[in-house]
Amino acid sequence: MIYKHDPASIQGFLEDTSNLKSGHTPGVFFPETEDELAELLKSAVKEHRRFTIAGNGTGTTGGRIPLGEYVISMQKLDRIGEPVRLSRERASITVQAGVLLDTLQKTVEHSGWFYPPDPTEKLCFIGSTIANNSSGARSFKYGPTRNHISRILIILPQGERLDLSRGTCRADQEGLFRLSLPSGGELSFKRPEYSMPDTSKHNAGYFSQKEMDLIDLFIGSEGTLGIIVEADLMLIPLPSAIISCLVYFTAIDELFHFVDLLKKQKNGISPRALEFFDSHSLEFLTEKYPEIPRNSAGAIFLELETTREQEERDLDTLFGYMESSNAMTDQSWMALDRNEQERLREFRHALPLIVNEWLSRQHESKISTDMAVPDRAFRDLFDFYRSSCEQQGFVYIIFGHIGDAHVHLNILPRNREEFLAAKALYRTFVSKALELGGTISAEHGIGKLKAEYLVGMYHESGIREMVRVKKYLDPFLVLNRGNLIPAAYLETENH
Repeated sequence: MIYKHDPASIQGFLEDTSNLKSGHTPGVFFPETEDELAELLKSAVKEHRRFTIAGNGTGTTGGRIPLGEYVISMQKLDRIGEPVRLSRERASITVQAGVLLDTLQKTVEHSGWFYPPDPTEKLCFIGSTIANNSSGARSFKYGPTRNHISRILIILPQGERLDLSRGTCRADQEGLFRLSLPSGGELSFKRPEYSMPDTSKHNAGYFSQKEMDLIDLFIGSEGTLGIIVEADLMLIPLPSAIISCLVYFTAIDELFHFVDLLKKQKNGISPRALEFFDSHSLEFLTEKYPEIPRNSAGAIFLELETTREQEERDLDTLFGYMESSNAMTDQSWMALDRNEQERLREFRHALPLIVNEWLSRQHESKISTDMAVPDRAFRDLFDFYRSSCEQQGFVYIIFGHIGDAHVHLNILPRNREEFLAAKALYRTFVSKALELGGTISAEHGIGKLKAEYLVGMYHESGIREMVRVKKYLDPFLVLNRGNLIPAAYLETENH
């Protein structure tokens, strides 16, 4: 077991991309084996230690930043296996929590397999993507990380190992989980009793549904119920061909018409990614891509899996959709070969970098939304975002996962006054999303920054349900205290 407590070693664990500045810790543990991690947790109560679990610092909600707790870094637990074929259409690979997503994707693709989850940040740890139920552009077709996990090995807060394969433990009709532990003990508790929003993406609070699988309670629990140290990931065959394109529009209504055609998935067209850039996003991108048409009201990026045999037919269908939606077909960008698709992927990922450079000159932090709503309510939320920002004269961009009724609004303050006004407006956006039946977090999770908003979504009764489950599995509040559940609700049983 490696332990470091010098300021230089600690500093990197006091930050992620959330801009939370209040982190502090006595020191950082680097377990190199599962046994070391289990022993560390077994002695936690006796040694009066609490822990914050650290991924690779790519999160946006402050989840890995300690507020006085010790840190457990997962970076040494980075063993990766080889894909194991289960059938013609399925394979599996076993990985430890500290494996990078980028390493995993390259490993499986080299063997002709494909791991569908595709969070934007490729340097995240696999364990973190499971703890956060991460999603991304390809979630439009394949869903979030949860859909691709067949087994997890968890170290519970008191050091007990729990090796969970999907299908081995489900809640009964009364919602009760029953499971024998290797030590001879038994788990017996009810799932959280509340309903979840009718959105295609949701990553706020503990997962719960009738007769659910226990594995799904831990996936997305943000490290508050146990530490995921190993997982079996499900793989599918690598697609033989991809069509990528960026389609520009002169009117936002025509862009929405194009999206509606694609979401109906007729004529065999079923995009795996369907992403949006508003006109303000495109204005920022013209700094690096001057060929962007100046009169564009927005653009749609899409990826479509195809085969060499049906590629021409799929292209004909796409062009038909573009024509019927009055797209700027001649100025749009079609990418059919690997090199051109890589250039288009670079285009997609250039926006945050350009925006962050602009922000650094303003000396203020952006205010970002991560809400999603049911598909039927998306245009209401989208129009509310735009009109609210226009009324207050903010610099802003809207981009992201339009296929899942989930886009990111970034307000870019030019001074402290605008920053404070944007923070106040964010609360209005939360209320609007909840009023429309949505979720306060579709993919980034809750962490420390959004815990207060969880109460508005689940009400006090729902938060108490989360506290009940948390205290059953972690009675001494050893793990990730302050993440997801507002800390005040953990103080007493009956708060």
